[in-house]
Amino acid sequence: MDATIAAPGARRQLESEGQRSVRIPHAVESVPLVRQILHEDLIARGIDPVIIGEAETVASELVANAVKHAKALGDGCVRVRWKVKSGTVEVEVSDGGGPTTVRPVPPTPWANSGRGLRIVRSLAHEWGAQDDKNGRTVWAALGGPSRRRRL
Repeated sequence: MDATIAAPGARRQLESEGQRSVRIPHAVESVPLVRQILHEDLIARGIDPVIIGEAETVASELVANAVKHAKALGDGCVRVRWKVKSGTVEVEVSDGGGPTTVRPVPPTPWANSGRGLRIVRSLAHEWGAQDDKNGRTVWAALGGPSRRRRL
């Protein structure tokens, strides 16, 4: 994990804006860990509790999708990064990429899965995916208009 989050004795007072990043194992057990780290960081920054809940849900869905549908990054991890600016929270999850295209699947009432990106789409005012030589990054912006170019 990123030293600003995980190191003992790390700064207690976080700046209200800026970005944080953690690397977590490419495993389903990482989903609640990400929720906890993100929650604690956004609470410390004074972010609206509604936006915090949305960011936790989006991060959970994106990490779960990365674990289920993609390879790990070269170090066996998934990277989760979030940026806070003017009350807007942008969350991104980077993995080693996978064989499928990132898109919401059509709704099927009887399916046990397949709702993750539709949930992300319903909570975020913007979201997208970007492939590069190292894998794929899926991102979502919450809490207001974003002028996202790259995190």
